[in-house]
Amino acid sequence: MKKWNLIIDVAKCENCNNCMLTTRDEHVGNDFPGYAAPQPLHGHNWIKIHRKVRGQDGMVDAAYRPTMCNHCDDAPCVKAAGDGSVYQRPDGIVIIDPQKARGRRDIVDACPYEGIFWNEELQLPQKWIFDAHLLDQGWKQPRCQQSCPTGVYWAVKVEDDEMQALVKKHRLEVLRPELNTRPRVYYKNLHRFAKCFVGGTVVAEVDGVLDCVAGAHVTLTRQGRQVATTQSDTFGDFKFDALDPGSGEYQVEIVDERLGSAQASATLAEESCYIGLIRLQPGVPHGSGIHAGARRAHA
Repeated sequence: MKKWNLIIDVAKCENCNNCMLTTRDEHVGNDFPGYAAPQPLHGHNWIKIHRKVRGQDGMVDAAYRPTMCNHCDDAPCVKAAGDGSVYQRPDGIVIIDPQKARGRRDIVDACPYEGIFWNEELQLPQKWIFDAHLLDQGWKQPRCQQSCPTGVYWAVKVEDDEMQALVKKHRLEVLRPELNTRPRVYYKNLHRFAKCFVGGTVVAEVDGVLDCVAGAHVTLTRQGRQVATTQSDTFGDFKFDALDPGSGEYQVEIVDERLGSAQASATLAEESCYIGLIRLQPGVPHGSGIHAGARRAHA
């Protein structure tokens, strides 16, 4: 049977909060019997955007990760309810019954993703319902996808084996996989929120002026093994992403056929590392061991 899943591309989120606002627009003051009671005007963000800032000095980026109910196949909230007041539909969507779940504050605490909120006025646990009331009317996507200007969201209704093929093809991940709750909300480019980078800026003296170098070949190695390669961009910047926090020392080697080469090193603790300006030395042989400098990323 085909079931609903949501794919979220972290790299495309710009923190505009349209998804959160359209969800509030849909539910604040509106009662959808059998699906959800009205969302409170204040205190609830059924879709919440988390921010992660990485780097320092001349290279900093910010990543934004929307979070909501994960509509888990093995949902802790369903288990905690125990009486059918929270249930999963055949199409994969998890619903908190707005009548049966009244007074059940314990259901809020059951969610390890903090995706359930307590409506004090109604004495009711509430959450994002995947816009099930709209999908049941024939909508092809939830409002978060409809309103997103950068294409962060992609809702798909497919067989489980088709979904696993998409997971493999797009390298999708779920939050807290160690919980084994089998979420139906998947993330692309989650490394921007969970991993570190090593970056730097390649420069060289050209006609007596220190300038950025575009197109230089950059190699990252660790313990003598090549990890990745890239090229410096128009501004001389390069970045190696998706590195594990606390993974230790890395070496960077830069080669430009016209302007020379250089080496640098960086140590990853718990945060990303920007090495700084790396100046190419003309006439320096490849692999000479001359270093442009070293940098350590601190927790």
